[in-house]
Amino acid sequence: MAPLPSSLVPFSLLFFALLPSILSLPDRYDVQTLAAIDQSPDSQRNDLDWEWQRTGFHFQPVKNWMNGPLFYKGVYHLFYQWNPYAAVWGNITWGHAVSTDLIHWKYVKELALVPDRWYDIKGVWSGSATIVNGKPILLYTGWTNSSTQVQNKAVPKNSSDPLLREWIKVDAENPFAVPPPGINTSDFRDPTTAWIGQDGLWRTAVGSKYRANDTGIILQYRSKDFAKWELLDESLHAVNGTGMWECPDFFPVAVHGQQGSENYLGEENAIQKFVIKVSLDETRFDTYVVGDYDPASEKFLPSFEALDIGTALRYDYGIYYASKSFYDPHKKRRVLLGWINEADKPTSDIRKGWASVQAIPRVVWLDENQHSLRQWPVPEINSLRKHPIRHTDLLLKQGEVFKVNGSQGSQLDIEVTFQIPKAHANDESDEFNFASSRVEGIPNNTLIYCNGSFPEAEQIIGPFGVHVLASEDLRERTSVFFKFLKFKGSWKTMVCNDLTSSSLASDATKGVYGGLVSLSSYKNRQALTMRILVDHSIVETFAQGGRTCITARSYPLLGSDNNAHIFVFNNGSLPVKATHLAVWKMDKIRYTTV
Repeated sequence: MAPLPSSLVPFSLLFFALLPSILSLPDRYDVQTLAAIDQSPDSQRNDLDWEWQRTGFHFQPVKNWMNGPLFYKGVYHLFYQWNPYAAVWGNITWGHAVSTDLIHWKYVKELALVPDRWYDIKGVWSGSATIVNGKPILLYTGWTNSSTQVQNKAVPKNSSDPLLREWIKVDAENPFAVPPPGINTSDFRDPTTAWIGQDGLWRTAVGSKYRANDTGIILQYRSKDFAKWELLDESLHAVNGTGMWECPDFFPVAVHGQQGSENYLGEENAIQKFVIKVSLDETRFDTYVVGDYDPASEKFLPSFEALDIGTALRYDYGIYYASKSFYDPHKKRRVLLGWINEADKPTSDIRKGWASVQAIPRVVWLDENQHSLRQWPVPEINSLRKHPIRHTDLLLKQGEVFKVNGSQGSQLDIEVTFQIPKAHANDESDEFNFASSRVEGIPNNTLIYCNGSFPEAEQIIGPFGVHVLASEDLRERTSVFFKFLKFKGSWKTMVCNDLTSSSLASDATKGVYGGLVSLSSYKNRQALTMRILVDHSIVETFAQGGRTCITARSYPLLGSDNNAHIFVFNNGSLPVKATHLAVWKMDKIRYTTV
């Protein structure tokens, strides 16, 4: 990925590293801001007064700016975009970390890739990894000395080293692809993990857009030796008017069950669908589409046209971008990693001495409806749980707030189940309308109806949910809640994250995030569930078993560390019962260097 300081993105089988482009800086930065910051070595210092915001169990470097993964010889590898010199975007290199469980990471002291060739001197950007003949190979985008985006290749210096400490750029073969006619030199980046076609030849795909009509597109390349690549006439997928597609991902998913797959050939005994995901440069959304892929014609066809790229489905409805999945052969699962940006001002990043963080790895599989995905934190995260607090059958009347005593802290794992209020429980008309790119009667902007009332609604139930990172007096609170709205006789269910009162700090973002939740394929239609991971400034929400996810940044001044409280609340007009509530405190990850 080029445009924004990226995150760690998984490679398939190898971890994929996301690298942003200077051409499209994060919204919080501009050229003047960057020019005024000293990015020389040792120029930045961590301000310990801000250290309480550092995450305890989400991966991030020791300091400065960070921006994927691979399983090789028993070790998970995470390559991440990093600025070694400052807590802002710039000097983009690939850092490297290793783990045996995707949770406890060790920094590798050697940098994986640095900008030191004419074909990447202005930045080593996003890419992927593929196992070829038993050995990992990195494909990545370089920004050349003439400011052109090109695709390059690197191999391990010693492939027998399980830590893969050193990498060698293949100068004789680099760059292996340059922007083709009709593509701007600044709109050609982020090669995917490669796969083998029906003809036995390798394929990889690169994100781009057509200069003439702003069509987002994924270009396909073919190679017989992983050295020389040719552009195919047929693109993998394209959608008019969606702008630049970066950090593309393309992978198979089983139609039934949660087991991952790396089978791209569509064999007769492999009952599966395919997923295309892209990061939309113009909106900063990670959007995806489920469909079918014909390896003979090399064409991808969405299952529903109205759910194509950019129109409906997102991995996450908060601050979550530049994600990449990889197939984990160790656990036979597909794992997704994404990058979480900061949401306060760049001056805060500089004071802290670090910026941005990696989301908790998520297992991904196809929902029972077969046209959307589900995501759930990898089960290894449960090893950090301790000191559980449990409540059952909490009846919350109108306007009632219940304080969860003994749950103070900024590192928490929360699970809560609500019984659907009686006025809604027996209504069978809440099915999400997958045949339309927008739900009838509701505008596309979910922020409108997450925050306050919606005048066109015939009836509203809720909101009810959980306040986290809350001060004792609730002046500061980050609110995660459900809400029902009825339009034209049909109920719609939403999950929302309201940061309006999250902080007394003047420079913190205090917006609202939200997404629709489908109950149609949920086995227990009488229940609403959510899981919330709280890690200092990070709040990750997984609603209805991971059918809708929201990631947010919260920077409270009062409700931090042991002054942070949890409250269960009901601000609706009907009684609500929390049938199950469990809160665990979470251990802190301690990093070492290898």
